[in-house]
Amino acid sequence: MNISLEGKRAVVCGSTQGIGKATATELALLGASITLVARNEEKLKSVITELDSSKGQKHTYISVDFTQPEDLREKLAAFAKENNANILVNNTGGPAGGPANAAHTDEYIQAFTNHLICNQIMVQNLMEGMKAEGYGRIINIISTSVKQPLNGLGVSNTIRGAVASWSKTLANELGGFNITVNNVLPGATNTVRLKSIIENKAKKTGQTEEAVLETMKNQVPMKRIAEAEEVANAIAFLASPAASYINGINIPVDGGRTACL
Repeated sequence: MNISLEGKRAVVCGSTQGIGKATATELALLGASITLVARNEEKLKSVITELDSSKGQKHTYISVDFTQPEDLREKLAAFAKENNANILVNNTGGPAGGPANAAHTDEYIQAFTNHLICNQIMVQNLMEGMKAEGYGRIINIISTSVKQPLNGLGVSNTIRGAVASWSKTLANELGGFNITVNNVLPGATNTVRLKSIIENKAKKTGQTEEAVLETMKNQVPMKRIAEAEEVANAIAFLASPAASYINGINIPVDGGRTACL
């Protein structure tokens, strides 16, 4: 099975921590040159030094805030003039929690911008390079909520669903260019976002954070939460030549928690 990414360039969003960083690390180990995308330039510089470059890779970064889509558009256009990317991993931190009925309309607009609009900018600037290379992998990190909405994450459930439908549409449009488009749906994963969710739920319910975490674990058939590297492994497979005929699907990486197929 060919999972080598030597000679490929991967653009990985949200890559200074959590699933994004774990993904960049794994793709580099498989031989890809990585372009990190995130807000904090100092963290980007630090992650660059940690990435494997034993196969002659050249790693770069783009410092940009997804609340500024026009800045992203300009920087991606400049990047695409000089580089062809083969792999795009769209990964953005989720919106704040809360019920859908209580969310201000501005929360929906901002989340739509941060996720779908910025994802669209990424694809539009990188897909021509993928076509030219005859190899493209677009992988969107969203949520199991596209299959089964999660309580208390109203804005996130809504926007993740929009991204999933956008992704399926792109898969239909781009498949003929040997560009696949797939979604990875992490379940509860040991990240900064999960810690924040646990803290907020503990405050609202009066439970301890330990009790909240234990409840989460017990909702998973495997009785534990995931590590970021376990999600990154699925992403890396989809990015590889071995996944050449997998297109337009949602892959939960949740230990079996999602109740539907």
